[in-house]
Amino acid sequence: MSFTGDGSKLCHVLAMPFPGRGHINPMLSFCKILASRRPEKILITFVITEEWLGYIGADPKPEAIRFATIPNVIPSEREKVADFPGFYEAVMTKMEEPFERLLDQLVSPVDVIVGDVELRWPVAVANRRNILVAAFWTMSASFYSMLHHLDVFSRDQHLTIGTLGEKTENISGISSLHMEGLLTVVHKTDDRAMQLALECIFSASKANYLLFTTVQELEAETIDTLKDIFSFPVYPIGPAIPYLELENTDHSHDYIKWLDSQPDGSVLYISLGSFLSVSNAQMDEIVEALNNTGIRYLYVARGEASRLKDKCGDKGMVIPWCDQLRVLSHSSIGGFWSHCGWNSTLETVFAGVPILTFPLFLDQFPNSSQIVDEWRNGWKIEVSSMSENEVILVKEDIEVLVEKFMDLESQEGKEIRDRARELKTMCHKAIGKGGSSYKNIDAFFNDISFQGH
Repeated sequence: MSFTGDGSKLCHVLAMPFPGRGHINPMLSFCKILASRRPEKILITFVITEEWLGYIGADPKPEAIRFATIPNVIPSEREKVADFPGFYEAVMTKMEEPFERLLDQLVSPVDVIVGDVELRWPVAVANRRNILVAAFWTMSASFYSMLHHLDVFSRDQHLTIGTLGEKTENISGISSLHMEGLLTVVHKTDDRAMQLALECIFSASKANYLLFTTVQELEAETIDTLKDIFSFPVYPIGPAIPYLELENTDHSHDYIKWLDSQPDGSVLYISLGSFLSVSNAQMDEIVEALNNTGIRYLYVARGEASRLKDKCGDKGMVIPWCDQLRVLSHSSIGGFWSHCGWNSTLETVFAGVPILTFPLFLDQFPNSSQIVDEWRNGWKIEVSSMSENEVILVKEDIEVLVEKFMDLESQEGKEIRDRARELKTMCHKAIGKGGSSYKNIDAFFNDISFQGH
């Protein structure tokens, strides 16, 4: 426990995210929320690779948060798509030693390590050093529960991912709806990467706390079940998204000015992820279909934005990047065509926007099922064919689907929008004073403040 200038105790949190934007962003959002609640009583050291410092080092952050780096001992962020299983294994095996060296060099002793579950080793490091550790999960609580029950089953049956086969039908604790999504994930994921993921889940069971970026009310049944399973506190603290930054009303971006000029609820926002997305041919098909419908759209297309700009009609805008939460919160947005990454899903729920789900890999499939079947704030795009590298959806089907989805007057359209607004209210209530996430963040801070010395 460190001390402030007036001699009061300062709780030192060491945050160790998995090196990827979908993990760094929610952990940094959580740290900012934590710092905003107790700015005079907390110090947060946020650990990233030197490469990631180059990406986010200049971004604004509270005074209570400081960055610390470890060397670039893993493949570059730009290379990981080519061999993700290899990247994943490098993260598991090469980052632990420099992380421990960093721990030894810190002047202020660490009271708690908040480590991404998918790193596996932070829990072991903390336990060896007798430091409190919170396992931080950046996907849905439902997906965590699926993997936990799959891990328990495979250990009990002495099975590996490669030998599970049809035996998965016998796994207790997973509903038939969730099992379908889980099997899709297992079949589409490299066996070694899947095995490593289960090892991470097992490691998290040895933590002192389990933090979820979700909201209690969104996944109440699953979270209550997990609280019964584990003997340590389970805290849903979400949504771990940058909602604090919405207070900064930035209208300088061209895309915000463009949205300002569009009618309320008229724009379809499209973003299919920053990691694995669709093929160039599929992007062309989407843009052509949207142009044919005359529906207004804002499309984030990463590296293909400059090429697709030439194909845009007068009602569309294609950009390489945007402040997604600010866009989703804009009054002109009437729907989101999404790959269903968990962070995007939480941002969409927070903004109260209906979702057109287009899952591509990993947890996106069960996330899509939650949206469509459980929360009922979206529709799923059924694909006509699928291969290893691309999902094919022809423009004629896209046109019919998008016109139906963006029809604000249809009964179905009204129902999903009403439901989206209900979930938004639930989400905002959770982060407000006295709400479930608000209280869980307070409880976590009190725990680590009292026990971390």
